Amino acid sequence: MDYPSEWTQKEFLQNKIKLEKEGVKVLLIDTILSPIEKADTRVYNPFELNSEAEGSVFVFYCDTGKATLDRLKEYQTRFPKHHCISLKGGRGYWRKNMMVLDNDA
Repeated sequence: MDYPSEWTQKEFLQNKIKLEKEGVKVLLIDTILSPIEKADTRVYNPFELNSEAEGSVFVFYCDTGKATLDRLKEYQTRFPKHHCISLKGGRGYWRKNMMVLDNDA
């Protein structure tokens, strides 16, 4: 899979289903200490993230998606064995009731 610099919420949800079926872990990373309601998020902790399996996908979010997109090169340098993506629109555009069905992925 070719990984872009950003995923929308819908792309995140679809790709998470698809990739996890292939054995690739996809994590939503909270960089602002503000978890998203009804979403499984992990607080940004470089030490813990480096212990994740090689090839895992880290989707970073902030309030608007702008800061994580600006820092994407930094994340890619810090986690060279993982795929780093920014959540487009960040926490502000997250729709807590949005779901994708397995056959939508």
